[in-house]
Amino acid sequence: MSDLYDAILNGNAKASAAATRTALEAGAAALDLVQREMIPAMDEVGRRFECEDYFVPELLLSARAMKAALELIRPLLTSSGAQPAGRVVIGTVKGDLHDIGKNLVASLLEGGGFEVIDLGSDVSPERFVEAARTNGANLVCVSALLTVTMPGMKAVVQAMETAGLRPKAKIMVGGAPVTQRFADEIGADGYGENAAVAVAVARKLVAAPQPA
Repeated sequence: MSDLYDAILNGNAKASAAATRTALEAGAAALDLVQREMIPAMDEVGRRFECEDYFVPELLLSARAMKAALELIRPLLTSSGAQPAGRVVIGTVKGDLHDIGKNLVASLLEGGGFEVIDLGSDVSPERFVEAARTNGANLVCVSALLTVTMPGMKAVVQAMETAGLRPKAKIMVGGAPVTQRFADEIGADGYGENAAVAVAVARKLVAAPQPA
């Protein structure tokens, strides 16, 4: 594979930026680099994480390498009018300050071709709604790392429904205490067991037929 693919797979941010710069100077199209090199590389990183060949440190390094390439490519994508795989609003629920897992999911989603609007931690349902409406998001990702803050996820689902943003904007939930059963109970559209799974679930959700 290419130098860019290898740099992301190996978590080498400097090599990733250098390979991206070289490819662009040689006339490579920004969108081609994303679709043919970066997304496949992050998909392979996710596969290795699932197989336990990679662990969280490797995942974080690859995400950083991907971001180094993306910083050079994003302005070119914007100017060319290229459409992202989806537009995602992500944040940790109100009362919960944990953000490492959420940050990792956000990075992997970005590496997977999504436009990501990261609201940070301690995010109220109203902020999720405002960001989803303002940015035209078709996916809202909600994280919780504490059992006591999990009810905040249901509040986000209800706020999105009240605002009339469902079902066009799908909702995915995740975090250490969250389960598929809980996701089903609160009416979420998807559940990401871990960061790598979250990207695959996100792709399925945004690819689902949208209501008229």
